[in-house]
Amino acid sequence: MYAVEVRDHIMIAHSIPGETFGPAQKLHGATYVIDVAFFREALTEDDIVVDIGRAHDVLKAVLAPINYANLDELPQFAGKRTTTEFLCKHVFDAFAEAARKGDLGPGSETLDRIRVTLNESHVARAWYEGAP
Repeated sequence: MYAVEVRDHIMIAHSIPGETFGPAQKLHGATYVIDVAFFREALTEDDIVVDIGRAHDVLKAVLAPINYANLDELPQFAGKRTTTEFLCKHVFDAFAEAARKGDLGPGSETLDRIRVTLNESHVARAWYEGAP
């Protein structure tokens, strides 16, 4: 299996309602390092997995609306718990759509899998992985 990965980071504020979340129920900040990995069994006609430059551009575009934002105030997250796992799926969905549309370069619509990892710290991370 071939793979290519791009990385960026964001800073957000949010609160996560529910007794399960203890002190995270209060408004707090988080800095995430986001890795998006693309997988395929065979390379494209151009001998790549995806266009790395385009993948990085899509990552920046996907993250821009939530970078330096209070997620509690964004309408797309109203009524949602913006856990790390939830945010992984949010980013994944945007990349799956970009892949299907060919926004990651020729052949991106035939990717086998995409994995989005949000690194909360050096000791904790979450990811969502699936077929686009």
